[in-house]
Amino acid sequence: MSDQITILCKRTVVSAKPVQPGKFHHLSALDRVMEPNRIRMVYYYKTPPGRAVGAITTKLRESISEMLNGFPMVTGRLLKNDQGQWMIKCNDAGVRLVEARAKGSVEGWLRRTDREKELLLAHWEDMYYKPYFWSTFYVQLTEFEEGGLAIGLSCTHLLVDPPSAAMLVKAWADITLGGKMFTPRFQQLPLVLPKPGNKNTNDQTYTSLIDRYKTSIQNPTPDMAKQHATVTFGFTDEMVQSCIALAKTVGATDDSSPTPFEALAGLFWVCVSKIRGQGNGTLTNMSISLDMRESLGLDKGFFGNCMVYHKVPAWECLGDQNGLFEATFAIGEAMKKMEKKRILDLIEWLEGDNFESYSISTISGRDLICAKLDNLVSNSTIFEDCYDPIRISCYIEPVLGEGQVLILPSPPGEGGFSRVAMVTLPEDEVVKLCEDAILLQFNPTILMGIGKS
Repeated sequence: MSDQITILCKRTVVSAKPVQPGKFHHLSALDRVMEPNRIRMVYYYKTPPGRAVGAITTKLRESISEMLNGFPMVTGRLLKNDQGQWMIKCNDAGVRLVEARAKGSVEGWLRRTDREKELLLAHWEDMYYKPYFWSTFYVQLTEFEEGGLAIGLSCTHLLVDPPSAAMLVKAWADITLGGKMFTPRFQQLPLVLPKPGNKNTNDQTYTSLIDRYKTSIQNPTPDMAKQHATVTFGFTDEMVQSCIALAKTVGATDDSSPTPFEALAGLFWVCVSKIRGQGNGTLTNMSISLDMRESLGLDKGFFGNCMVYHKVPAWECLGDQNGLFEATFAIGEAMKKMEKKRILDLIEWLEGDNFESYSISTISGRDLICAKLDNLVSNSTIFEDCYDPIRISCYIEPVLGEGQVLILPSPPGEGGFSRVAMVTLPEDEVVKLCEDAILLQFNPTILMGIGKS
């Protein structure tokens, strides 16, 4: 399908107002630990009939410069400080912008796309041998000749997490549509003061998060030769409520019911474990990834990394009808333990000399990763009237270990419980997942991947 996309030009866009000289943005431990990763997102839109192809690209090219006025770290470049750690020199080096055309319509593209083809809509370049000349953010605008628009954003995970990346696109949309945008908060993570005489906490109550990161950092995940594929499932409001009903205990109140994320994460944890033939009924190793802005008391506009990984303890729980209740319960209990004090203990440990001496590996480690991204701002990310959002795709690369499950917002108008799940596994496991009886009982729609033509 690459022959259906034509790259028209690559350019550098800068903020409309010059960046104040001498500004630097220092990265946190939660930033630095994400260095090996990158984020790639694609937003799809319907376009109104009669609009000339190229017109919206021109408008977006102009508005992105206005948006960048509020994000000086996005146009800046990486430098090392005196401690050898990355920081951003905020300047006017700019963001790389790719303009492209695609044959057909956006609806036709979505009917036949897959992971490899979709990533053609989110341009990315690996870091140069001279980092100071390397753009940390890339934007791609792809207009479809028969209607439709795709906006791709790629960036290093060293600077932002998916909620922040979505925040950037939302700010761009707001200033394009109405001329105003929210003000991002470039605040630091909460200051963590070292405990007297005890640099690293040994309190058993708060070691599980630290142990999770320590294992990933000190035991790098090998670059497996397996070819991965991604399948995207759409779950309606009714489907998710059915999953929640199956996952909760008999007689449980609505207040004690699992959330959509807990139920879907439990569902895929059980399905993937059975596909891998654990044999003894034990769930495969899994970690969850959650946005901790609210737990840390940060502003919703906090711009940076605030996603934290936590391993979910597993036990032999696949001996009943499906194991969904036990898996969902374990996820819920793990989420409760991700409290402010425990996150601060983790940040304190990371801020020490606990990972700088290691070759940083992807923090996802060897586990199956399930990330809660259903709070991403996407359905209200509207650039122009009558440019209706279709859906959003998100990739966190590279995919190593056991694979990943990203729980995302559903397309507009599908109900408060509806969700989209992007599942990336080795190719043979993706085929088996699409045939899994437990998953099929909920009848999710395959939006991308296996079975699309």
